[in-house]
Amino acid sequence: MTSNTPANGADPLVLGGHQFTSRFILGSGKYNLDLIRAAVEQAGAQIVTLALRRATAGAENILDYIPAGVTLLPNTSGARTAEEAVRIARLSRELGCGDFVKVEVIRDTRYLLPDNHETILATRTLAADGFVVLPYMHPDLNVARDLVDAGAAAVMPLAAPIGSNRGLSTRDFIQILVDEIDVPIIVDAGIGRPSQACEAIEMGVAAIMANTAIATAADLPRMAGAFRGAIEAGRAAYLAGPGRVLERGGAASSPLTGFLAEVGA
Repeated sequence: MTSNTPANGADPLVLGGHQFTSRFILGSGKYNLDLIRAAVEQAGAQIVTLALRRATAGAENILDYIPAGVTLLPNTSGARTAEEAVRIARLSRELGCGDFVKVEVIRDTRYLLPDNHETILATRTLAADGFVVLPYMHPDLNVARDLVDAGAAAVMPLAAPIGSNRGLSTRDFIQILVDEIDVPIIVDAGIGRPSQACEAIEMGVAAIMANTAIATAADLPRMAGAFRGAIEAGRAAYLAGPGRVLERGGAASSPLTGFLAEVGA
């Protein structure tokens, strides 16, 4: 098995020409503001998602609780059409949130599944506008290809329904994207345990975004740290090149012949 480690030993996550050493993107949608800084620090996160309505509503501003140097990833949460997503993204840039944007277009109110068609339309417009676009999508190879053609810097397939903590329900379809799509694949939504994040990274996923799994944990900062460790372990395993899997039978890990040859000689 050949190692996946780059020849120079460097292993950055590259998004739209920007390099990051962390592969853990932290969602901030469900957090008590007093815990956000601790979660970011324990997670080692360099990218934090931000719902625009949370940055502009109320007396307290979430931006005051996010450590300096962290890249903001505003999302278009609440958008039901491509037009609404584009409007939210442009407003976030006007407010000083930068050029990164996570496109979310969701019309389904029961399962909160993304509208892939409207997501493609929004991605095309925003990429042409100079945004670094990370679209949230239902894992479908043809849709992923269309998103890349539209200018997406990465694609963000769901692992399970958003907020469900069910884990890698769409594992096989995510693996197809990893195998066939040239931009980073970032698993978003549904990851509920550090072990599930580790498994996704071992598959070759470039990064993990998690929110609910951490925000609903009994010890939020500790869970953020657990996710960080799991993602780092999964990446190390992927780069090492996991050993082969036998579909039938077994193979001894130690020699079965020769080691008793001299007994009684």
